Amino acid sequence: MITLTNLAVQFGKRVLYKDVNIKFTRGNIYGVIGANGAGKSTLLRAISGELEPNHGTVELGPGERLSVLEQDHFKYDEFRVIDTVLMGHQPLWDNMKERERLYSKEEMTEEDGNRAAELEERFAEMNGWEAESEAAQLLQNLGVKEELHQKMVAELSNTEKVRVMLAKALFGKPDNLLLDEPTNDLDLDTVEWLEDYLSEIDENQTVLVVSHDRHFLDAVSTQTIDIDYGKVTVFAGNYSFWYESSQLALRQAQNQKLKAEEKKKQLEEFIRRFSANVAKSKQTTSRKKMLEKLNVEEIKPSSRKYPGIIFQMEREPGNQILEVEGLKAVDADGTVLFDDIHFNIEKGQKVVFLSHNPKAMTALFEIINGNREAAAGTYKWGVTITTAYLPLDNTEFFKSDMTLVDWLGQYGVGNEVMMKGYLGRMLFSGEEVLKKVNVLSGGEKMRCMIARMQLQNANCLILDTPTNHLDLESIQAFNNNLTLFKGNILFSSHDHEFIETVANRIIELTPNGAIDKLMPYDEYIHDEAIKEQKAKMYN
Repeated sequence: MITLTNLAVQFGKRVLYKDVNIKFTRGNIYGVIGANGAGKSTLLRAISGELEPNHGTVELGPGERLSVLEQDHFKYDEFRVIDTVLMGHQPLWDNMKERERLYSKEEMTEEDGNRAAELEERFAEMNGWEAESEAAQLLQNLGVKEELHQKMVAELSNTEKVRVMLAKALFGKPDNLLLDEPTNDLDLDTVEWLEDYLSEIDENQTVLVVSHDRHFLDAVSTQTIDIDYGKVTVFAGNYSFWYESSQLALRQAQNQKLKAEEKKKQLEEFIRRFSANVAKSKQTTSRKKMLEKLNVEEIKPSSRKYPGIIFQMEREPGNQILEVEGLKAVDADGTVLFDDIHFNIEKGQKVVFLSHNPKAMTALFEIINGNREAAAGTYKWGVTITTAYLPLDNTEFFKSDMTLVDWLGQYGVGNEVMMKGYLGRMLFSGEEVLKKVNVLSGGEKMRCMIARMQLQNANCLILDTPTNHLDLESIQAFNNNLTLFKGNILFSSHDHEFIETVANRIIELTPNGAIDKLMPYDEYIHDEAIKEQKAKMYN
């Protein structure tokens, strides 16, 4: 349990929030949402004690333990992987170190013996004898192979370090758990494991999660913490409920003629409908109770701004889109990323490409865009097809001191006013269009790249992990438009909701050919026959 009393945080004259009085209760997972800069991560830092609030207090329940997903991936470089995870339960780790020190003595005093007995009793109470095997199992579940467990953290890749930090946070089932972007750098299978793990939290645990993954938030959250209007508000339901209800409230606010009684009727009907659909959630019981208790007066339009992402085709595509025959790609270290890949893209298809190795999708996209040579095989675009490509790495596009408006002008026909219009739709307003492109943040660069794509009016979009660096608002706007786009889309993603709502075909690239299915993503990942096929093709 976590209690915030009169909490206030500000930086200089900018007040993020004040008068925050919330009790985060046991058995609940709170999804924390808010626009970029609203203070989501700051709230978690204030709760953890990393940041001193300007006013107010943070209190845990008596004797409760708090665990945090740490962001410093170099902090534990000098420790073994397995020991780093064990440190996640600090009282247990301290006990282990003291026991080790006592038993390493050549001779123990009577006092040492008494202390050792106390430590042994406490060690057993904390499930110490099973601790190392439990830590190892957590690492395995998060994709950190057993041969890495005894290595130093410094020897791991950054992606592996992220998983070790997550295992450390989860280890020992802490009473209170703070997770800031826990799905970053996780593959889709591991994200699903984490969803299942969190959906079965102990009734005595309290969890706060910041994430840009909408499906993840929907799957695990029992309540939503919305940071908006300079306030921190507890909101019943998950992210989708919050988004849909806030959009309904916005439409009502824009309709000045709608009477108060009619507004209330619409909102109550919306709540009933959403409550009926919540049965598929992993947190069904607690979430439904909250929705039933929700006061319709709590639902308000959001102050967030959504970018205007609109892809239009200059030319209708013909029937021949893309034909691939026997394509093969090999990584620099000799690893076969995929081999013997055959497929033919048909008109209207929106295809997600999957692989256990994320480099496989990037290699495919680079090959079909003419930026990389295939190790074998051929590809052929239809004569009517025009493409717009969003690469995974956009670094080369921003190595200049051009202004945003001049930079965008390189990629389309039109005057400065038109370029400012495109940038405005991507939430660059006023003097922001005169910023130098080499100082942009990751999210700003992605919005610029999307604006560039819109200028091309292509009938086939190629998107390599398009939600990287984007906030929830940009992801939602991007997602909404792609579902309406009439052309073809070839993409990769680690966003479950993005895949499920956009893709109508799935092609998984393996070292031994492709698995190619016309089916929804949710069906694909739960199909037992496909699971068996994948196991064979990756071996």
